[in-house]
Amino acid sequence: MNTPLLQIHLTTNFTPNSLASRNPLIFFVHQCPPNPIIPKYTYSSPRYNRKTLIKCAENSDSNPPKWVRLLPNNIISAEKILRSIAGATSSPICQFISSPTTFLHSVDPRIKLAWLLILVVIPARSHINMRFGLITFLAVLSVWILPRQVWVDQLGRTALLSGILFLMLGLGADSVPMVVQSRTPPPSMMGLPNIPPSFDGYSYLLFKLGPLQLTRKGLSVASTTACLTFTIFQSASLCLTTTTPEQLAFALQWFMKPLAYVGAPVAEVILTLLLSLRFINLVFDEVRIVALGIVSRRIHWQQLATMETVEVFFTYIRRIFKNIFNHAEQITQAMTVRGFRGDSSSHKIYFSSSSSAPIPNMVSLMTLVGLVSAAALSEYMLV
Repeated sequence: MNTPLLQIHLTTNFTPNSLASRNPLIFFVHQCPPNPIIPKYTYSSPRYNRKTLIKCAENSDSNPPKWVRLLPNNIISAEKILRSIAGATSSPICQFISSPTTFLHSVDPRIKLAWLLILVVIPARSHINMRFGLITFLAVLSVWILPRQVWVDQLGRTALLSGILFLMLGLGADSVPMVVQSRTPPPSMMGLPNIPPSFDGYSYLLFKLGPLQLTRKGLSVASTTACLTFTIFQSASLCLTTTTPEQLAFALQWFMKPLAYVGAPVAEVILTLLLSLRFINLVFDEVRIVALGIVSRRIHWQQLATMETVEVFFTYIRRIFKNIFNHAEQITQAMTVRGFRGDSSSHKIYFSSSSSAPIPNMVSLMTLVGLVSAAALSEYMLV
């Protein structure tokens, strides 16, 4: 005699709930009353009175605190990074701008190199007031010389970098107190009067905010670093945007010519400088153009997983290096066709004709002498 197998049919109706949709780990269990018509081991619930056995309240995580809701979302995203790269200025820090012709275009490149050297030395030797005056001078000169779309981008980025360095070094130089233990007991224990202060009104601590403090040492270090960073970047920008690579190579060769008598590879240095100034422009263009190509495809970044976004960026970097290597190969072929065989001293380099004028050269030299004199006097006159 064959015993019929028991059939168990489990049918459950789940109604949508706002709490369950927000938290998938919460389940609602309903009790079904027994039906005498249906066999004992067969259950079906097409119609029954729902009775909740488990009741849950909303978790506190569903309503974040007020300060969390005030924080901005999506500050840094892949699309914003690529758009900022693609929307960068087409005139980077090393590209020569031929028009409009300004005062610095007519200055001799050797005087410009002397200016670059002096602007590196002055921030480290001058007073803090002189440093901020030098920053103001370079900012005004950049606004006067460079086109608006160039100086707005360059001054903004350089000022942001210098400001970050100033805050980090100014507030962090003396924020951690030194653990110093005196070798001698205090004067009160030895029966001696306390040592009076040397200066009235002098305070080493200038500003204090919790554990962070701004002291005279921190202000000196921060101002020197921020001014040096700003002057190096902005003076290099002014020199490279108003001077052709051939003129810079000619000026550097003129200064390094005495070193050739002691065996220095002057010809190799000049050729390397000339190729570097030509090649950096191609790197800036490739970074911007490839980023523009990715942005123009309108990728839905919200639908991509994290690893897919990382893969897009790796593809972006790989494409940049591939294009750069292609440009390097083309430059090598062009130099080989023009007769270069590896010996820089025997290869003739044609520099562009000098476009300097006597009046701008005299004005630049007089301004340079005045700046050096003011920096030397600031160490003795300014307090």
